[in-house]
Amino acid sequence: MTFVELLPVFMFLALALLLFTGFPVAFILGGVGLGFAFLAQELGTFNVARLVIIPNRIFGGTMENPVLVAIPMFIFMGTMLEKSGVAKDLLHCLQVLTRRIPGGLALSVTLMGTIMAATTGIIGASVVMITLLALPVMLERNYNIPLATGTIASSGTLGILIPPSIMLVIMSDLMSIPVGTVFVAAIVPGLLLAALYAIYIIVLCRLKPHLAPPLPDDIGPTNRAEFWAMIFKSFIPPVFLIVIVLGSIFAGLATPTEAAGVGAAGATLLALLNRKLSTNVMKEVCHRSALTGAMLFGIFLGATCFSLVFRWLGGEALIDEFIAWAGVGPWGILFVLMGMIFFLGFFFDWVEITLIVLPVFGPIVARLDFGTHLAGYEGVGEVALIWFTILVSTNLQTSFLTPPFGFALFYMKGVAPPGVTIQHIYKGIIPFVLLQLIGLGLCILFPDLVLWLPNLLLGK
Repeated sequence: MTFVELLPVFMFLALALLLFTGFPVAFILGGVGLGFAFLAQELGTFNVARLVIIPNRIFGGTMENPVLVAIPMFIFMGTMLEKSGVAKDLLHCLQVLTRRIPGGLALSVTLMGTIMAATTGIIGASVVMITLLALPVMLERNYNIPLATGTIASSGTLGILIPPSIMLVIMSDLMSIPVGTVFVAAIVPGLLLAALYAIYIIVLCRLKPHLAPPLPDDIGPTNRAEFWAMIFKSFIPPVFLIVIVLGSIFAGLATPTEAAGVGAAGATLLALLNRKLSTNVMKEVCHRSALTGAMLFGIFLGATCFSLVFRWLGGEALIDEFIAWAGVGPWGILFVLMGMIFFLGFFFDWVEITLIVLPVFGPIVARLDFGTHLAGYEGVGEVALIWFTILVSTNLQTSFLTPPFGFALFYMKGVAPPGVTIQHIYKGIIPFVLLQLIGLGLCILFPDLVLWLPNLLLGK
C-alpha cells in the first residue's frame, strides 16, 4: 500500500503518541484531524474546503443535540449529592444492615457504590467520596488494606455502567441509539458486576474472616424507632431519587434530559433537607459542573473533527480491507476489538477510547452477522449495536482500575491515609479486574443479559 493509503493508520499512531504528552485531549483530537487534512491536501488527495462541513456538523448536530443537554445536569446532580451528606448517612445505614454478613462493611461499601452509581455517573467524585467516608472506617476496623482499597475502587466505578451514566449518554449519541434503550440495556450488566463483587467479598471473608473483622454490636440504633428513623432518613431518599430519575425514563414519562433536570432539582432538595445547601455550596457545585461539562463538550468537538477526517481519508475502507484480509470472521473481529479496548484502558481514559473506537468500529459491527447468537430480537443491526455498546461499556470498567493510568487508583491515592501505599491499591484491584472480565465474558456468551430487559420493557 502507498503512503497516502496508509494515512488513517498514521493518524491513529500520531494520536496515540500525542495523548502521552499530557496536552488537552480536545486539542489533540482536533489538531491531529486538521493536521492530516492539510497533509493530505499537500499530497494531492484531499481538498481542505471540505472542512467547512465540520462547523455545520458541530453546531447543527452535537451542540443542538437535546440528549447531550442531560450531561451537565447529571454532573450537577452528582456533585450536589456529594455535598448534601446523603452518601455519609447511606454508608452508616448499610453498615448496620449488613453487619451480620461476612465482610459486612466491605459489602456495605459495594451496596453504597451501586446505589450512588444509580444517582450519578461521575467516577472521580464517587471514588473520592467513598474513599474519604469508608477507608478510614475500614482501617479502624482492621480490614485487610488491599481488600478495602479494591472494594472501594471497584464500587466507586460502577457509575460508569449503571444508569444514569454520562458515558452511556455519550455512547448512545455516537451510535445513534435511543439513550433510554442503552440505559435499560446496561442495568442487568451493571447489577451483575455488583453481584460478582458482593459474592467474592462474602466468600472470601467467610473463608478468611481475619481479613474483615465484624462490626461491634453497639454501632447503630438501639431500638425499633431509631432503626426506622435511620431507614427513612438515610436509605429511602436516595432510592426515591433513583426511582424518580430512572423510573420516569423507563416508563416513558420523561426524556433523559427532563429526568436529568428532575434529578438535579431532587439532589438540591435533599441538600436543603439535610441543611447542607448554602451559597458557597451552590457556587462550588455550579463551578464544577460547568468545568466538567465544558471539558466533555470540548472533547466532542475535537473528536468530530478527527472522525470526519479519518473517514474522508479512507479509514473505514482500510479497516474493511484489513478485516477481509485477516479472515477472522465476526467473532474474531469482536474479540480483537474487546482486546484492543482492554489494552487501551491501561493508558487512556474512557472518553478518548469511546470517542475514537465507537465512531470508527460501530458501523463495522452493525454489519457483522453473529448467526443465531442474537436470534429472537427484531432489528438485528440495531440489536448488534446495543449489545456491542454495552460490551464496550463493561470492558471500559477495567480502564479505571488498570495501572499505570487507572484514574480511580489516582483518585484514591490522592485522598487515602498515609499508611495506604500505591502497592496496596494495585494489589487490591487485581481480583476485581478479573471479576469485571468474567462479567464481560458472561455478557458475550449470554446476550440476553443485555437484550432481555430492553426487549421486555421497550419491545425492541
